[in-house]
Amino acid sequence: RDNQTKQIQENITNVEKHFGELCQLFAAYVRKTARLRDKADLLVREVSLYADSETPNLKSGLKHFADQLAKIQDYRQAEVERLEAKVIEPLKSYGTLVKLKRDDLKATMSARNREAKQMQQLERTRQRNPSDRQIIVSFPSASAETELQRATIDATRTTRQLEETIDDFERKKIRDIKKVFGDFVTVEMTFHAKALEVYTTAFQHIQSVDEEEDLEVFRSSLHPPDQQSRIEIVRANSKTSLSRTGSTKNNSGTLQVRDYFDM
Repeated sequence: RDNQTKQIQENITNVEKHFGELCQLFAAYVRKTARLRDKADLLVREVSLYADSETPNLKSGLKHFADQLAKIQDYRQAEVERLEAKVIEPLKSYGTLVKLKRDDLKATMSARNREAKQMQQLERTRQRNPSDRQIIVSFPSASAETELQRATIDATRTTRQLEETIDDFERKKIRDIKKVFGDFVTVEMTFHAKALEVYTTAFQHIQSVDEEEDLEVFRSSLHPPDQQSRIEIVRANSKTSLSRTGSTKNNSGTLQVRDYFDM
């Protein structure tokens, strides 16, 4: 019985320790994932703001990229919620379950201790009255033997109940571990499969930006239409001034020739 009790106690302590650690680490994993989601939301906002300041094709590519990145964060939020429900909560419930099993173990140990005490009391009574066993048996309700029988029945009953409940506990533990880790992998695979699809679309959007067309837009922005008009006007005025200057020179030369011959 002592070995059985020790083994059960070690089993309960082992589950309490490792399930507690697993719960804390999975919770930290989920918090990190939630923080990554929050940082990605900030990235989406910045990409969208930057897109508004860019040329049309790059702006469109960045906007579509930001939309896809935002969609991934929606999937990440679903990942966080599912991990909390399917992984953390089942592990957390073992805090209460372990406490109940400890209570069951304490009840069994108390029953066994009572049985041992009654047995010791009976032995002391027999030693004090070795030849007076008839007197002991004549009062069953108050005799040490009767109390021992009751204690033995109670200890046997609680021991059997403990064995059954610990067997159920062990079965539940194995099934829950299989389910929790299976759900963890399923949730992660679902997220990454969806994210891969969306990342592929995001990649296609950003790679489809027409560089040459945006370069033309950029070059045009360096020489806006009104500036080009001013340049053309200046050029036209320059040509007119040159023409007038040339005509004046020609007329002046003709007058000089005429004056020479008139002399």
